[in-house]
Amino acid sequence: MTIDEELNHLDHQLRRLKIEYEIFFNNPQKRPPTDIEWKVLSLIRKFSDGNRMSFSQRYRYNEMAQRYAIHSDLWRKKVRIREEGYRRPQDAILSVQGVRVMEEHESKHPTPYGISHHEKASEDKPFTVQCSDAQAERDKVESLYKALSEAKQKSGEKVSGSLDSFAAFVKKKTAEIRKEHKCETVVYSVETQGGQVKLKAKAKTQS
Repeated sequence: MTIDEELNHLDHQLRRLKIEYEIFFNNPQKRPPTDIEWKVLSLIRKFSDGNRMSFSQRYRYNEMAQRYAIHSDLWRKKVRIREEGYRRPQDAILSVQGVRVMEEHESKHPTPYGISHHEKASEDKPFTVQCSDAQAERDKVESLYKALSEAKQKSGEKVSGSLDSFAAFVKKKTAEIRKEHKCETVVYSVETQGGQVKLKAKAKTQS
């Protein structure tokens, strides 16, 4: 692979590692993604001297290395809290699932991923993604899953399902809505209403 291709691979692995850590911290049964992190560290060390890279490539590499360093420090703190519990009041801000007390009331028959078609005022600015082909637009599905995981983590809700199962869900839901409404694109949004995170899906109408 060329240097640019390897940097693209590093960027992809970094995004994947962040998603896997989010899943890990939201699921007490999960193991940390040490295999992916090892691959990221190997690539970062490989290009640490920067001798083979152009200025723009070094700039991109440094940005990714700094991003990993920041996230890695946060992950280490979260792992310590997960293993030892909250020791300081500020630790609770990190919101590690499995340490904070779970909500007593959970729906007996939850809709998959909390998807909703109801239109209500959102408490936060919603995150939106337009999707036509979930299989081809994997990056969009990953960003939607990331936004959903972060919103649920922020509200103290448990994230159910892996990225792959979520991608399969989005693929099926997109096909259903496109067929029902005879549209090309489905708009997904992550919104927080009444302290609960909702994933909404609707057909994109032609303007």
